[in-house]
Amino acid sequence: MNKFARRLAWVAAGAAVGVATAKLSKARRKKEAAGQELKYRGTLTLETEQLILRRFTMEDAEPMYRNWASDPAVTKFLQWKPHKDIGETEGILAGWLPCYEDSQGQGFYNWAIELKELGEPVGSISVVNRDDRARRAHIGYCLGRNWWRQGIMTEALAAVIKYLFGEGYLRIESRHNVNNPHSGDVMKKCGMQYEGTFKGYEWDNSGIGDAAFYAILKEDYENTKGGACQ
Repeated sequence: MNKFARRLAWVAAGAAVGVATAKLSKARRKKEAAGQELKYRGTLTLETEQLILRRFTMEDAEPMYRNWASDPAVTKFLQWKPHKDIGETEGILAGWLPCYEDSQGQGFYNWAIELKELGEPVGSISVVNRDDRARRAHIGYCLGRNWWRQGIMTEALAAVIKYLFGEGYLRIESRHNVNNPHSGDVMKKCGMQYEGTFKGYEWDNSGIGDAAFYAILKEDYENTKGGACQ
């Protein structure tokens, strides 16, 4: 084979390798893109050692009102006022329930935190804000004060973080009023990292205050084998 022929052969071989590589890259990108799609399964039931995280029902109105929604101590650092009567609680639930079935909502994440030994909900945890293009979800939660500092909310948050990463989200975040540090303790126990404090960032029932932000990325969660939740 002369020099010119050998050069043509090299060019042809290079072109073949390039086509094969392009096809492989395209297939890989397609596979990766498929893996990046959000599942939008919504509020599925999650079970932990002590808890059942599930959809709310109208039967939850009375325990919700009694266990946390009517308590000013629970709502002190929240943006909604204590419920004045059970009718207000029923109205809130009536607004939530259709969202569980609304296909246009593309996923509604709002769990009642049911304590197994009690057989009724003692709090709630939900996605209060999200950016699906960035695959980021912001979590909010509240718990009846009779169950504070018993590891219940840590257990609930850990389960929701795991679930949302399984849904396809890449960043789970939350925040708390700096005057409510116990909420930050929950986040830290679940492997969330402190990212900074925004001065005068938001208002709640305690007034305008500073907000401390925490977050965990999926890659960090996986590297720590499910976060540092304790």
